[in-house]
Amino acid sequence: MAASWVLRRWCSTSVAEAGAAPANGTRWERLKNSKLGVWFSGMSRDYKEACREIVVGAWERPIKASIYLSLLGGAGTCIYTNPDDASFETTVLDTANQLGLLTPWIRSGTSDGHVQKLAKLRNEGRLRHLSLGVVSLTYFADYNPDASLYEAQCSNLSIPWRELHTRVLDVGFAGRWWILDHKMKDYDVNDEEFKHLPPAMAATVPPGVQGVENNERLHKESWMPLKTEENEEKEKASAAVEEEGGIVEQIKMDSLDLVETIKIKTGIVAQPQEIADPEPQELTLTETETQE
Repeated sequence: MAASWVLRRWCSTSVAEAGAAPANGTRWERLKNSKLGVWFSGMSRDYKEACREIVVGAWERPIKASIYLSLLGGAGTCIYTNPDDASFETTVLDTANQLGLLTPWIRSGTSDGHVQKLAKLRNEGRLRHLSLGVVSLTYFADYNPDASLYEAQCSNLSIPWRELHTRVLDVGFAGRWWILDHKMKDYDVNDEEFKHLPPAMAATVPPGVQGVENNERLHKESWMPLKTEENEEKEKASAAVEEEGGIVEQIKMDSLDLVETIKIKTGIVAQPQEIADPEPQELTLTETETQE
């Protein structure tokens, strides 16, 4: 009853306004002239004036307005893509599965150690997530929140803010966990295998085009059957027999004469010789007379 009376009293008009207002006014007019209607109308005028000033200011200073709009859009995008604790656990499990597909001898020690630490803290329930709007932080606590220990339940023994930076495990921004991504770089390269090599051999350089072609050729040759000296001699003998058989067939078909066959077998290549044209001889007078 008291609340309803206060609401009716607050929404009612003053005595002067009541005297000035017509007695036969409509319900909409009485609502507009009430305190609540006057308050809403004043607020709408204020918002309307603020929007008009924003439009006029953006028209007069477009560069400043575009900068503010870009900042607001970027902040909204960061808030929308801000990762949560579920995405962090999913990323940890995915990276653990990627490392599980590799043998321990080729895993990166840095990647494997970091992922194993995160998996252990997750299994113990000691991971904590803190969202700051545009960025998220993942840190570790000393106890599981479901533990019945006094140290785990007492709020006065919680992690102080001045020690938070020493417990941060990862930073989430723009849909990614940056420290975990950095730790997983070259996760399939074990640097411990190359620490005993000299610096000249430990340094790796991307191969050139010739090196790649040479590696491909060697890879193809590795699938070919092994060739011994006996196999090579047999292949040469079979090739010679096939060549002789082809020459015999050509002789039978009268496509080669005996001289060309001998030159082919001995390896002599016939050089074409140019035959000089005979010079015309002049007949003397005495020769013509004798001929007559």
